[in-house]
Amino acid sequence: MLRADAGTWRPAASGVIRGAGAVAGQALRFAMPAADVRPVLVNGAAGVVVSVGGQPLSIMGFTVANGKIVAIDAIAGPERVRRLVAAVLGGE
Repeated sequence: MLRADAGTWRPAASGVIRGAGAVAGQALRFAMPAADVRPVLVNGAAGVVVSVGGQPLSIMGFTVANGKIVAIDAIAGPERVRRLVAAVLGGE
Protein backbone atom coordinates (compact mmCIF):
# COMPACT_ATOMS: atom_id res chain seq x y z
CA MET A 1 0.00 0.00 0.00
CA LEU A 2 1.16 3.51 -0.82
CA ARG A 3 -0.38 6.45 1.01
CA ALA A 4 0.69 9.67 -0.69
CA ASP A 5 0.02 13.12 0.72
CA ALA A 6 1.06 16.00 -1.49
CA GLY A 7 -1.09 18.46 0.46
CA THR A 8 -2.13 21.64 -1.31
CA TRP A 9 1.01 21.55 -3.44
CA ARG A 10 -0.39 18.85 -5.77
CA PRO A 11 -3.66 17.57 -4.35
CA ALA A 12 -4.27 15.29 -7.35
CA ALA A 13 -1.11 13.35 -6.39
CA SER A 14 -2.57 12.48 -2.97
CA GLY A 15 -4.33 9.19 -2.39
CA VAL A 16 -4.01 5.52 -1.56
CA ILE A 17 -2.81 2.84 -3.96
CA ARG A 18 -3.18 -0.82 -3.04
CA GLY A 19 -1.41 -3.86 -4.42
CA ALA A 20 2.24 -4.50 -5.16
CA GLY A 21 1.81 -4.18 -8.94
CA ALA A 22 -0.08 -0.90 -8.70
CA VAL A 23 2.45 0.57 -6.25
CA ALA A 24 5.36 -0.53 -8.45
CA GLY A 25 3.68 1.02 -11.49
CA GLN A 26 3.26 4.31 -9.62
CA ALA A 27 6.92 4.21 -8.64
CA LEU A 28 7.93 3.77 -12.28
CA ARG A 29 5.74 6.70 -13.38
CA PHE A 30 7.41 9.01 -10.87
CA ALA A 31 10.96 7.64 -11.10
CA MET A 32 13.67 10.28 -11.41
CA PRO A 33 17.09 8.96 -12.40
CA ALA A 34 18.76 12.17 -11.18
CA ALA A 35 17.26 11.83 -7.70
CA ASP A 36 19.41 11.40 -4.63
CA VAL A 37 17.76 8.93 -2.24
CA ARG A 38 19.09 9.18 1.30
CA PRO A 39 18.16 6.66 3.99
CA VAL A 40 16.74 8.20 7.19
CA LEU A 41 14.72 7.15 10.20
CA VAL A 42 11.10 8.28 10.05
CA ASN A 43 9.33 7.90 13.38
CA GLY A 44 12.03 5.39 14.33
CA ALA A 45 11.53 3.23 11.23
CA ALA A 46 13.16 2.92 7.80
CA GLY A 47 12.61 5.79 5.42
CA VAL A 48 14.19 7.93 2.73
CA VAL A 49 14.48 11.55 1.71
CA VAL A 50 14.32 12.04 -2.07
CA SER A 51 16.13 15.13 -3.38
CA VAL A 52 16.98 16.52 -6.80
CA GLY A 53 19.64 19.17 -7.20
CA GLY A 54 20.02 19.38 -3.43
CA GLN A 55 16.33 20.22 -2.93
CA PRO A 56 14.27 17.68 -0.96
CA LEU A 57 11.13 16.68 -2.87
CA SER A 58 9.61 14.01 -0.68
CA ILE A 59 10.08 11.99 2.44
CA MET A 60 8.88 8.39 2.71
CA GLY A 61 8.45 6.07 5.64
CA PHE A 62 8.26 2.31 5.22
CA THR A 63 6.35 -0.30 7.19
CA VAL A 64 8.18 -3.63 7.03
CA ALA A 65 6.70 -7.01 7.97
CA ASN A 66 8.39 -10.38 7.51
CA GLY A 67 11.25 -8.73 5.62
CA LYS A 68 9.00 -7.04 3.03
CA ILE A 69 7.81 -3.48 2.62
CA VAL A 70 4.05 -3.66 3.17
CA ALA A 71 3.26 0.06 3.28
CA ILE A 72 4.82 3.32 2.16
CA ASP A 73 3.77 6.70 3.53
CA ALA A 74 4.96 9.49 1.24
CA ILE A 75 4.81 13.21 2.02
CA ALA A 76 5.45 15.84 -0.64
CA GLY A 77 4.95 19.58 -0.79
CA PRO A 78 7.87 21.95 -0.41
CA GLU A 79 7.08 23.48 3.01
CA ARG A 80 6.08 20.25 4.74
CA VAL A 81 9.03 18.36 3.29
CA ARG A 82 11.51 21.04 4.45
CA ARG A 83 10.12 20.88 8.01
CA LEU A 84 10.15 17.10 8.11
CA VAL A 85 13.61 16.79 6.57
CA ALA A 86 14.98 19.24 9.13
CA ALA A 87 13.44 17.11 11.89
CA VAL A 88 14.72 13.72 10.64
CA LEU A 89 18.18 15.00 9.73
CA GLY A 90 18.53 16.91 12.99
CA GLY A 91 19.94 20.07 11.43
CA GLU A 92 22.65 18.42 9.33
